[in-house]
This record gives sequence, C-alpha cells and structure tokens, in this order.
Amino acid sequence: MNAPQTVDLRIDARWIVPIEPAGTLVDHALVVDAGRIAALVPQSEAGSRYSPRRHVELPQHVLLPGLVNAHTHTAMTLLRGIADDVPLHAWLAEHIWPREGKYLSPEFVLDGTLLGAAEMLAGGVTCCNDMYFFPDAAAEAYRMAGIRAVIGLAVVDFPTPYAADADAYLQQGLAARDRYKHVPRLAFALAPHAPYTVGDATWAKVIMYARQLDLPIHTHLAETQSEVDQARASTGESPLARLDRLGATGPGFIGAHAVHVAPSEMYLLAAQRCHVVHCPASNMKLGSGIAPVAQFMQAGINVALGTDGAASNNRLDVLGDMRLAGLLSKVATGDAASLPAAALLRMATLNGAAALGMEAEIGSLLPGKAADIIAVDLGASDVAPVYDVLSHLVYVAGREHVTHVWIEGDPLVADRRHAQLDSAAILARARAWQQRLQ
Repeated sequence: MNAPQTVDLRIDARWIVPIEPAGTLVDHALVVDAGRIAALVPQSEAGSRYSPRRHVELPQHVLLPGLVNAHTHTAMTLLRGIADDVPLHAWLAEHIWPREGKYLSPEFVLDGTLLGAAEMLAGGVTCCNDMYFFPDAAAEAYRMAGIRAVIGLAVVDFPTPYAADADAYLQQGLAARDRYKHVPRLAFALAPHAPYTVGDATWAKVIMYARQLDLPIHTHLAETQSEVDQARASTGESPLARLDRLGATGPGFIGAHAVHVAPSEMYLLAAQRCHVVHCPASNMKLGSGIAPVAQFMQAGINVALGTDGAASNNRLDVLGDMRLAGLLSKVATGDAASLPAAALLRMATLNGAAALGMEAEIGSLLPGKAADIIAVDLGASDVAPVYDVLSHLVYVAGREHVTHVWIEGDPLVADRRHAQLDSAAILARARAWQQRLQ
C-alpha cells in the first residue's frame, strides 16, 4: 500500500459546489497543493490518500469557487453614499466628477482600492475587473491585498487630474502595465469609459493597442436609454453598432450594463462572442432599467455579474447582486423559472472568469485550476433548514456568512477575519478621506 501523498492543504466540508461539473458533492474533501486544486475526494478516502500540512474542517459549510466581480470601480468606495437618489448623468456631472477633479490622486486610489479589496475579500470575491484612474496605485493596492484583479487602463477624451488627453491616458496606462505585468494575480485591460466619452479617433487607438498587446476592452455600454437616444440622434447609430463598426467587438470585448441593447443587437454580441456584465443593484439604484439577461443567455451570450462601484451600488457584494439578479429577472420576464440558482452561481463564478479570459485558471473547482476557494457557513439558525444548497447560496446566504477565503491556497480570510490586511489602518484612512470629501 502506497504512503499518503504529502500536500499543502485539505479542506473538509459538508458540501462542495464545484460549478463544473454541475451539482453538489456531499462530505467531500478538497485537496490543494502548490496553489492548485489537486483533488476532490470523499472524506472517507482522503486520509489514506493525502497527508496535508494543514487540515481545515468545516462540517457546516459549503465550498465553492471564489466569486468574480466582473465590473467595478474599486477606489470609488471612498465616495460611497455621496449623492444617493440622483439620476446617473446628474450624479456624475454634479457630484462625482467635481469631487474627482478636486481630490483624485494616487493616494486616493491606493486607499480606496485597499478599502474595496478588503470589502470584496470579506464577501467572498477573489477576483475583480476594475476600471479607474491611476492604475499604478490600484496595482499596488491589489498586490498588498493579495486579491486577483484585472486593472482597467482608463481612457476618456477630457482631462482629469490623472491625464490631460487621450494619448496621455494611453501612455500612462500602458507604462503602468509594463511596470506591473509580471506581478502575480494581476492582469490588465484597456478601459475606454464609454462610447459617449470617447471619440472615434481614440477608440481607433484603443482597438489598435488591444489587438497588438492581446488585451481585453472593458467599457460601459448602453447603460441608459438617454445614452442610446443621444447616440442615435448624433451619429445615426446605437452605441453598440458604432463600436462594432469601429472594430471594438470580439471575444475580448466586455460590455458593462448593456441595459438598453436592442433584440437585434443581441445576435451581434453573440456572433462576435462578446461578454456582458450585469450590474443589477447599480442599474436599479440609478433608475437605468432592467437588462434583458434571460434573453442574452438564450442568444448564447456569456453574462457575468458585477457590482459597479460602491458609489452607485453601494456595496461590493456579489452574493447580494446574485440574489437581486435572480429576483429582477423573474419580475421582468414574468417567469419564476427565469435565471435559476445554478445559472446565477455560474454568472458569479465561471462566467465572470470567462469574460476575463481566465476560465482555464479560475471560476470552478476543477483539479488543476488555481485554488481560489471560499467557504460559506450554512449552520446558523438564520439559514436553517437547508434543503437545496444551490438555492440557499443564492436566496438565503449573504456575505456575512462567508468565513474563509483562499487564493491560490493562501488564506486571506479565516474565521471572518482578514489574515493579511490591517483592517484598522484601512478604516482609519477611509475616515480621514471622509472628512475631506463630505
């Protein structure tokens, strides 16, 4: 009989939801070695096959892949709660952009990104797709936090404290990518803000760099009806039709929101193998509308889940947005079977990974993938009884039930406490910013 194989970590749980293959494993162990998932085996077999350096027993928990927040503006956590109950364009023009014009800096982005990363990790998010200014500062914050992130290199056609014009945005963003592209867990995307803030000449440059450097394009798309109406009035095209004509669409295109995409345009998105990120809480809060998510999926479009920024949500809470997405789709379609729990969990994990081009690395608990894992406690009275684990994860559990988070097998949250971040210091910096911003 062979001796047990020495491995780094064994986690025993009541349930495991691997996402692929679909379904739930009961009383299994997840085995991790060298940052990778080595095996999922019945607990009754694990002891004879593996000798772990660390053994974590979670008899009331469910393990699942780390959640993917596929669209956010992480540093905007420092603007959380400013100008609530205001429509999108007034919110941006009268409240957000003026504050950014006065206070936006590398220090602002570093502190805000650390605050947001801490919030996301505590809520089970192990990877985010960010879009904001000063990507160097964001990269440093993500490196310190240990979270996985795709950092969007923001581009607009007007000056901010970060850059004076489109060429400066591109040059500074690409320089930041060159400095941080070899840092583990960090990746980059080109992030032109939206069709209405970026002109054709700038889009052409973005597309050129995206193709040359094999970078995804992450942008806001058809978030409000007024945006679409104004685009048609000024150009004769919808925002999506214009971007397709310019050559922006394709497998590396990530369109956030996509609330007001015409039915005929869904086939364009599907044919070009584009990705859509649904942001239900932000869309509801800003009165932007309801994205046709069920129709997107029926058309074969990959739909991921995002929170948007904490300034417009006001939480970086993917578990909460997953529940909202399910309920909103049922109301919008009149079909209680619309977006079942398994589909919502896939949106929050594997679909998000696919949108970022990372589905071979994260998004499910297949052996060989990175050990990005979260544990959710289903043993408390406020979630009892448990009949269907998938349903419970979507409709019952919240981010307060996340107890453990591992990225590449490293424990970043243990027993609801950050294992590497100084939460008190992060909070103190946030309070100092509050005094300046209010």
